[in-house]
Amino acid sequence: MSNSPVRAQAKGAERVSGEGNSAVGERGVSKRAKGAKGESVGPVKTPTPTDPAAPAPGKPARPTKPARVAKPVAKPTAPESRLAMVRRARRINRELAEVYPYAHPELDFRNPFELLVATVLSAQTNDLRVNQTTPALFAKYPTPEDLAAAVPEEVEELIRPTGFFRAKTKSIMGLAAALRDDFGGQVPGRLEDLVKLPGVGRKTAFVVLGNAFGVPGITVDTHFMRLARRWRWTESDDPVKIEAEVATIFPKSEWTMLSHRVIFHGRRICHARKPACGACPITHLCPAYGEGETDPEKARKLLKYEMGGFPGQRLNPPPGYPGRPAPPLGGGASPGGEA
Repeated sequence: MSNSPVRAQAKGAERVSGEGNSAVGERGVSKRAKGAKGESVGPVKTPTPTDPAAPAPGKPARPTKPARVAKPVAKPTAPESRLAMVRRARRINRELAEVYPYAHPELDFRNPFELLVATVLSAQTNDLRVNQTTPALFAKYPTPEDLAAAVPEEVEELIRPTGFFRAKTKSIMGLAAALRDDFGGQVPGRLEDLVKLPGVGRKTAFVVLGNAFGVPGITVDTHFMRLARRWRWTESDDPVKIEAEVATIFPKSEWTMLSHRVIFHGRRICHARKPACGACPITHLCPAYGEGETDPEKARKLLKYEMGGFPGQRLNPPPGYPGRPAPPLGGGASPGGEA
């Protein structure tokens, strides 16, 4: 029996093949056949059981996947402090004053009574429609006494374009009667008296106090409410709470003009449905930048009133207004107007 070293080597090759770690064996060639020819198998590294690359016995080794690299996680920005928010809010007010140096109440009026009635009529409509409607109303009923004694159906017909004309007729005739009976036909200059009048809430009262009597007040309409929340001056959606919170941010002397500037910006650029972010001059101060159109060319097409080259809301705008006066009733509406 001459089992010669060749057979012994072949048996050794079989043992190695069973462990499946020869590079030759991975190519599918029988190690036994190679060993029978007397070729040297060479040293074989036997993996330890903890080696994840070790294949199962009798199976070829699988290529290992590259190690997954963890993506860096952005650190959350620290919440804005109260002091930082106040500074940012006041800077917004200063920069809006440069953008809208002509900001003003956008209702036509010649005296406190006309402003009071026009503000009540402006509910659920825009100032342009009110301004187109009030000339005929005040021509026929120039004083509280005249309006209180009017025929309701005639008043309804005159103010029909403003919408909700029956409810509004009841309000303006009721407040006219209260002015005649309780205040000598004069509009009172105190908040506590104004809010007792039919149809007059805090918003209407502050419009009258700020623009007819020079008493500072914050007018929280839909535009002011929307922008105060977008700019994170408040998280509330209650007008009275918003008024109180914003009042703590700004000095009292700024309240009336702040209201005009914010409302102007809301009507012209920072719209409810599609803000013109790409044309906004205060994006560097706005935490809500990107909610609207950011492309400058597309954003410019969203601008309204004088910012977009269209007529304003007043038929008789104040001196210094850079836009065109609004047309009278029947003369065409200002395009793109928002309430």
